[in-house]
Amino acid sequence: MLATLEILLPVFGLIFAGFACRRRNVLGPNSASELNRFVVWLALPALLFDIMAHATWQQLYQPAFVATFSIACVSVFVLILAMRLMTGRHLADASVDAIAASYPNTGYIGFPLGMIAFGSASLTPTTIATILVACVLFAVAIVLIEVGLQTERTPHKLGLKVLRSLARNPLIVSPIAGVLFASLHVALPASAETFLKLLGGAASPCALVSLGLFLAEKRPADAGARGISWLLTGVKLLVQPALTWWLAARVFGLSSTLVEMAVILAALPTGTGPFMLAEFYEREAHITSRTILLSTVGSIVTLSLLLLLMGHRT
Repeated sequence: MLATLEILLPVFGLIFAGFACRRRNVLGPNSASELNRFVVWLALPALLFDIMAHATWQQLYQPAFVATFSIACVSVFVLILAMRLMTGRHLADASVDAIAASYPNTGYIGFPLGMIAFGSASLTPTTIATILVACVLFAVAIVLIEVGLQTERTPHKLGLKVLRSLARNPLIVSPIAGVLFASLHVALPASAETFLKLLGGAASPCALVSLGLFLAEKRPADAGARGISWLLTGVKLLVQPALTWWLAARVFGLSSTLVEMAVILAALPTGTGPFMLAEFYEREAHITSRTILLSTVGSIVTLSLLLLLMGHRT
């Protein structure tokens, strides 16, 4: 548990830094939105481009693992999306709720935790999971949000409007540009590599500080919103890893090590991506921010128990 806590402490530290800066009025009332815009328009696109530009077919060709992780993420996403739509939730809001319950923090927590538990063997599965979550699942959520926000209902006009919106969205354009660049099989200049690493490296820390800034804003108590956050947290920490285990062990017959890696990756707390979308599209970010905080705190226990059951001392 101590090793898990040690990995999660910087996450809490960055959230608290943002929280304290807002409460002490070091940063103003618009700081959460402005910092989040920096992440959405600059830092995260650089990170997504960098990930896809350096991905290789040999590295990514693990069809059984890809299928396991993808089906688990999509199943949870669709489950929550359907549940929220059935309760009358707007498609854009339901999409944000769905990604909050299915978006593991593979980048900021997955890599260091994987190295501690499994060593360098964890790097490829974690990279695959990060691409699936940060590029594919993220893109699906953005498409649904854009569809939900359009007022046009004529199918072909709606499709054109959504496509135009997506073509201007840096979180969609950047990974596609990365794939296209990778297909050229040329190396980036050293200066461009440094630029992407510096800018992309700011994505997670700034998103966590922005989350803290947002949490510091005082809002009226909303028992319904708290209940939704608890539901999303429970699904994220319990249902997603359980489904991943069943798919990995019973359906696709992965090796025991890959089964463990897949389950740990699925059991990670909610990453900051859903909050970025909720804040950027102004879709009740208080639910998503609370889900991230609750799942991160809860994962100290759930991840430690999982690793203990697997025979890894933490």
